[in-house]
Amino acid sequence: MIAAVNLGLVFFDISYVRLRNFWLQGKVPIPLMDTSIKIPLPPITNWYDPIKGILPHRDTQQYLQRVDELEAQIRETGLRSPQTETVLADLRRMSREMIEENPFQVANKTGTLERIKNRMRDLIATPEDSSRKAFQAFWTVNYLSAVPDEEGLEFFNSEIRPLVETNYWRSIDETGNFTNLFFWKIDIWFSLWFIGEFLARTLYISRQRTGVSWRDAMLWRWYDILLFLPLFRWLRAIPVTLRFKDAEFLDLESVREQFSRGFIASFAGELTEVIAIQTINQIQNSVRNGELARQLFERSSRSYIDLNDINEIEAISSRLIKLIIYQVLPAIQEDLEALLSHSIEQTINQLPIYKTVQNIPGFNNFPQRITEQIVAQVSTLITQGSQTLYDAVTNDEVGVELTNKLVQNFGQELGSQIQQQQNIDELQYLVDAFLEEVKVNYVQNLAQEDIEKILEETRRLEQKAKQ
Repeated sequence: MIAAVNLGLVFFDISYVRLRNFWLQGKVPIPLMDTSIKIPLPPITNWYDPIKGILPHRDTQQYLQRVDELEAQIRETGLRSPQTETVLADLRRMSREMIEENPFQVANKTGTLERIKNRMRDLIATPEDSSRKAFQAFWTVNYLSAVPDEEGLEFFNSEIRPLVETNYWRSIDETGNFTNLFFWKIDIWFSLWFIGEFLARTLYISRQRTGVSWRDAMLWRWYDILLFLPLFRWLRAIPVTLRFKDAEFLDLESVREQFSRGFIASFAGELTEVIAIQTINQIQNSVRNGELARQLFERSSRSYIDLNDINEIEAISSRLIKLIIYQVLPAIQEDLEALLSHSIEQTINQLPIYKTVQNIPGFNNFPQRITEQIVAQVSTLITQGSQTLYDAVTNDEVGVELTNKLVQNFGQELGSQIQQQQNIDELQYLVDAFLEEVKVNYVQNLAQEDIEKILEETRRLEQKAKQ
């Protein structure tokens, strides 16, 4: 709570000059209704103006005092008197000086002076549409005696005086900035409190945590340093917010999740696209310079690092052969028989003896029966024969050795044929073109995928896991 009070003072100090009109007059404007609400406030400006180095502006203060003297003189001697005329002459002169010298500029309130001039022009229309002429006409006996109260001194006190009162004078230091050297007199007590707390917490953490030095303990809660840092005091919102979270005054978990997911969503698509393209580019470079082919087929190279003492090419070949024999061929046996039957029939139909045999009684279906027998035997030989052959060679030591030699020679011969310049060029071109198409098609789709949908799916899975 002490940290919260200090943060409130910091924000009050930062916003004081901007909100000084409110602290001075307690008025909250309502733009749509062109009016304002008056809120009773203590004399805050009397207390805090000295801390910000703010003093009443001498010129505008004297101007308002002269108006007060005019009202007193009118009550004493009346509007038409030499004493009143003297005061009105001073007000005409002071009004002209106020417009020409702009005493509002020091407080960066030139806009307030423009509002004063506009209101006076709206009240008294002059041929030149000049605010100077309007003021000169306003501070005359003829005008004040000819208009009702709401267009005379009452108008000034209700419409002009509040604007003039907001002006002030503020000292400027050697850097050209406004003086603000007195807030530390309030803030120093809070800073001393937080320094003591920070040192005590550092001592406590260093003793409670094994192997944690004083420096590590200070870095443990580094953000507490912002509580007594004399610069950028608005950053104290960070440790105060974290303290509120530790005290369970605030639940920031949903805010953290939303912030992190929003942060991820902002660059996840681009990051994923960059990583994917970079990976594919590396593969393309390996394909183009032949490094991939050398790593795959030149296993004796000293630069190649084998992690498991397994020749993956030979293992993949052996596994593919086994899958083809036991899984693929039996599954496509019917299609294989249909293809063989069609091929054999086409061949028999082209033989000259086929028509002769077909005309002999009893031999009409002889070519068809022969075709069916050939197809059945060939398909059985391909499927079951290959399985029997594979079982025979893999269950026999000599067969295993011959099989391994076959697979090894197959891999070596395949690598040798691939490494021929003509084959390498063609394969490298095809693989490179394929990877380029992957980048254009799939990576682009990946980048266009709705990251928000992915995050929503992530949230759904997290909620399901918590149930």
